[in-house]
Amino acid sequence: MTALDLSSPVAVVGTGTMGQGIAQVALTAGHPVRLYDAVPGRAREAAEGIVARLDRLVAKERLTAADRDAARDRLLPADDLTGLADCALVVEAVLERLDVKQELFGALEDVVSDDCLLATNTSSLSVTAVGGALRVPGRLVGLHFFNPAPLLPLVEVVSGFATDVACATRAYETARAWGRTPVACADTPGFVVNRIARPFYAEAFTVYECQGADPATIDAVLRESGGFRMGAFELTDLIGQDINESVTRSVWQAFFQDVRFTPSLAQRRLVESGRLGRKSGRGWYDYADGAERPEPHTAEPAEPPAYVVAEGGLGPASDLLALIREAGIQVRVEDEDHGTRLVLPSGGRLALADGRTSVEHRDVVYFDLSPDYRGATRIALSHSRDTSARTVAEATGLFQALGKKVSVIGDVPGMIVARTVARIIDLAYDAVAKGVATEEDIDTAMRLGVNYPLGPFEWSRRLGRGWAGSLLEGLHERDRSGRYAPSLALYRHACATGKREDTP
Repeated sequence: MTALDLSSPVAVVGTGTMGQGIAQVALTAGHPVRLYDAVPGRAREAAEGIVARLDRLVAKERLTAADRDAARDRLLPADDLTGLADCALVVEAVLERLDVKQELFGALEDVVSDDCLLATNTSSLSVTAVGGALRVPGRLVGLHFFNPAPLLPLVEVVSGFATDVACATRAYETARAWGRTPVACADTPGFVVNRIARPFYAEAFTVYECQGADPATIDAVLRESGGFRMGAFELTDLIGQDINESVTRSVWQAFFQDVRFTPSLAQRRLVESGRLGRKSGRGWYDYADGAERPEPHTAEPAEPPAYVVAEGGLGPASDLLALIREAGIQVRVEDEDHGTRLVLPSGGRLALADGRTSVEHRDVVYFDLSPDYRGATRIALSHSRDTSARTVAEATGLFQALGKKVSVIGDVPGMIVARTVARIIDLAYDAVAKGVATEEDIDTAMRLGVNYPLGPFEWSRRLGRGWAGSLLEGLHERDRSGRYAPSLALYRHACATGKREDTP
């Protein structure tokens, strides 16, 4: 099944920001485009807005004037649904309510031809449920674009329970012909991105709620150590706290209140108070004119240790050994299987976050995960009240000698980046096991849809098969709610390499 021919008209129903973006993508790909909105005059205004954006592309030399003029001639507002009768594809981007979408598609069935492909841009509703009211539900597919659609290439192509394979394939190939990067996925809550991204927000909010760190520090660690484009607090302020919380709540309810997707009480209070983020002038941060952005916690300079003793190769943090040597600090290596600790001159230990707390050990400082210790500009440390001041100072000075800022957070098991990445990896393996999408498509979706530095499976390969499961086991032992219990899929993956010799 091939993509739609460029001569085939495409319609977009609903001309808000997302609808206009989708229309612009189809238009610049070469299709005639029809615009319809239930509010009189809105479609014509949207067409003018799209042309204005094309004018700006011409000014930036990203589009020729001739192509702009041709696109303008192919763009036609429709006064009613009958103006869409000749379309080969209709994409809706209307209000995110099941009854509204079902009513729209029911009306469209009476207008368009039998072979017209129908698509919903829903981000939170079931594609199967949307198509449930259609006479021919097999021709309905999910085409979930990400905002802004002309800039973000990812499109989730969602097959509902009744979606015809040929229709899904045509939608997939059409999205690719439009210069997008499609990923195929099953109709499950959150699809790929909104399902697997939940821990990015949830774990940041959890660290905050248990008073492990303030929003500015958590955001800084996620960016400067984790490699994420934005921190969870600043990103939800940008998205809108009401929108982000609504998606989380929708996924949680669709999974029958699965504890892995439990919404944040702190975020609920933020929404109830009207602090919705940038659009309201205040969210986690204050956006009023002249308001100062809070600074993350950054430790005062400390003297680095003269030497460290590495017990084992440090596992996922093995790159640190070369950095320590380059900083002129002597490294003595003691053979120890799977060791992830550095012994400091004080006798205290510096260990990679493993799901346990510092208070469980004698004189231990934990350091957080980074996918790129060389490129990281900040590292988080945590310790208990019983950890000696000398050990804390030596650990701080060590990372400062490597050119890193140091943020000291509370004694939170799994810290910030480590617990976040482990849960993302776990949900990704679980999604593949349940037929949501392939490993390759999930990695693509998370990199392109939410700008993760690595896809979950890329992370897993880099960190080692057993790393995520081991860290989650540690968290699960300390929180028996089930939130951190590793999935069966992750457990099977971890066991696949070190197959046991014993037989039952």
